[in-house]
Amino acid sequence: MGEYGSLEVLKRLSDPYWFQAFGCVLGFDWHSSGLTTTVCGALKEGVRGLERDLGLHVAGGKGATSRKTPAEITRACEKLGREAQPLVHASRISVKVDSAAVQDGYQLYHHSFVFTPRGEWCIVQQGMNEENAMARRYHWLSECVESYVNEPHAAVCCDARQPALNLVAAESASVRTRSAELARERPETTLEALGYLPTLELPRRHDVRRIDIDPRYLQKVLLPTYEEAPADFETLLTVPGVGAKTLRALALTSELIYGDRASTRDPARFSFAHGGKDGTPFPVDRDAYDRTIDTLRESVAQAKLGHAEKMQAIKRLAEFSPSR
Repeated sequence: MGEYGSLEVLKRLSDPYWFQAFGCVLGFDWHSSGLTTTVCGALKEGVRGLERDLGLHVAGGKGATSRKTPAEITRACEKLGREAQPLVHASRISVKVDSAAVQDGYQLYHHSFVFTPRGEWCIVQQGMNEENAMARRYHWLSECVESYVNEPHAAVCCDARQPALNLVAAESASVRTRSAELARERPETTLEALGYLPTLELPRRHDVRRIDIDPRYLQKVLLPTYEEAPADFETLLTVPGVGAKTLRALALTSELIYGDRASTRDPARFSFAHGGKDGTPFPVDRDAYDRTIDTLRESVAQAKLGHAEKMQAIKRLAEFSPSR
């Protein structure tokens, strides 16, 4: 941070490869879901009490702690004398996107929000798939977000890719527009339109189930959204009670009525490139890994150099590091 500033820290945390390597430097398991939670937890504890000096604040965490994120952001912003609402909105909408607008089978259980006094931020959150016992990590960076609901991620990384209902894909733009329109429409009008369709059978390629367009359920969905009258898809996401099932119902109804097909492209663009303890895609050489960390630590610690010289030594070592 002293070398590059707090904004560069955010950029690096939003890079899945750098984040993973950072976990290795801290001594955490390379290829486990716990790396995400421990790295973020260590970062939060490491900057505690030093926020003013470092220009960095960390909120959120795992499980119940993640739900305290808005309050933690607000308290920090009160001390900084800045408006908290934009940051709180970024935190909440990112959770809603990755838990409801992106339906990839991974249930969020970790959410960390890192921000600077200037209002720049990054998000690292993680979900778990109970069926395959694998984790998926979602990275967000404020300077990369032009829209919270259109390709907003800096990266999504996971070992496995699969079809998903991806309502924030660029190709789902028309579905987002139609979904918001349906949400504003009188329920009776939409239900009447469905009555003229020849069939409600779903094609095999679609992973949305028939129960999601049961007219009785759809009426329950449409009534509260009609009362809120969301202007667009992002606003629709913030309506209380609008979750994964509601968005699936609206997306499928949009396809049935208007022919707008939602994307099933998995948003994950990165997978771990250097192997893991489970041997995927190849085993990590733990002995070599441990020796490398020990060598670097001892070399820097024993060198009779000042801080600047030590940093230059580390940079020179990096130049000779082999790359895959």
